[in-house]
Amino acid sequence: MVAETEVMLKQSLPMVLDVQFFGVKDIDGVSTVKPPVSLPAASVSDDLSTSLSGLQSDDEDCSDSFYVPVIRSGSYADIGPRRFMEDEHICIDDLSSRVGSLYELPKPSAFYAVFDGHGGPEAAAYVRKNAIRLFCESDKFPRTSEVNSIYVEEVKSSLRNAFLQADLALAEDRSIGSSSGTTALAAFIFGRYLMVANAGDCRAVLCRNGEAIDMSQDHRPIYLPERRRVEECGGFIDDGYLNGVLSVTRALGDWDMKLPRGSKSPLIAEPDIKQINLTEEDEFLIIGCDGIWDVLTSQEAVSIVRRGLRRHDDPMRCARELAMEALRLNTFDNLTVVVVCFSSVDDSSAAASTLEKQRCCSLTAEAFQSLRSLLEG
Repeated sequence: MVAETEVMLKQSLPMVLDVQFFGVKDIDGVSTVKPPVSLPAASVSDDLSTSLSGLQSDDEDCSDSFYVPVIRSGSYADIGPRRFMEDEHICIDDLSSRVGSLYELPKPSAFYAVFDGHGGPEAAAYVRKNAIRLFCESDKFPRTSEVNSIYVEEVKSSLRNAFLQADLALAEDRSIGSSSGTTALAAFIFGRYLMVANAGDCRAVLCRNGEAIDMSQDHRPIYLPERRRVEECGGFIDDGYLNGVLSVTRALGDWDMKLPRGSKSPLIAEPDIKQINLTEEDEFLIIGCDGIWDVLTSQEAVSIVRRGLRRHDDPMRCARELAMEALRLNTFDNLTVVVVCFSSVDDSSAAASTLEKQRCCSLTAEAFQSLRSLLEG
């Protein structure tokens, strides 16, 4: 056999054009992962035709006023040591492609969410399946691409309403048992603007220059403000559980634990909402169910993802690596992670120019010697 060697010819490769999707899609097009197989999903969005302005916080420099991030994300879900998978998640990098025919959104626009079900998977699956309708097609959702203080307040109002309407919908759907419930965390990105709404113990963590910034508060009975609210409503905490039953103080569903509508209840669906303007110092956002946070701190998770991005720059792999680390640390729950990466237009252009695909061709030994002699002069 003639010995062969390879000469590598470089061919430029544009930014990711097609993305493999391993999830399962319902009629609403929202991705999910079904148990017991662990399945990843990844996507890329870089539609930056419109930027936001007028959303500076006091600690931001005016030079950041025109910063709009390029968004790409990856997700991973695993059943973990549990017998059943009750987690659900959403990963939409281009929200305008889902609702663009209804009204115009700021660009880029994105929607991410995690739902950690309990008492069966029905509640989490229902909210995920109906998330676009509940969160984005409500009459309260602002119908404009211009972002100002009024827009911000309208988004907040819309998110609160979406959580409460989802909670009521679970009570009215007879196919969902009264003991089925889910925690919920939803994150929206409009241009450089990030808003996170949370009810329960899922968590969103922003990495800013390597430092972890919690974008949500875990609603657990051990959290003093929640404990006080529960006791003021006539509830009690027993061994760290709400009314001796539930490990969270806010959730959608669980109507067997809620008082009649209109009454103050120890268990509520009202979300806490946090907002922030993204800057060039913001690297990525981690969203995860409590199976991650039971064994990892926010800073530990940020460090794991940051190291992964420096090695391979793949948010989907980072999401999987974070879940695998939680498993190694003996988490006892299902695992769901979404990693959303931010970069500037200039950074993305530079990455595109350096990303190359190599194509191989073979030469015989004689041809190689001839080429070598020619190059050596």
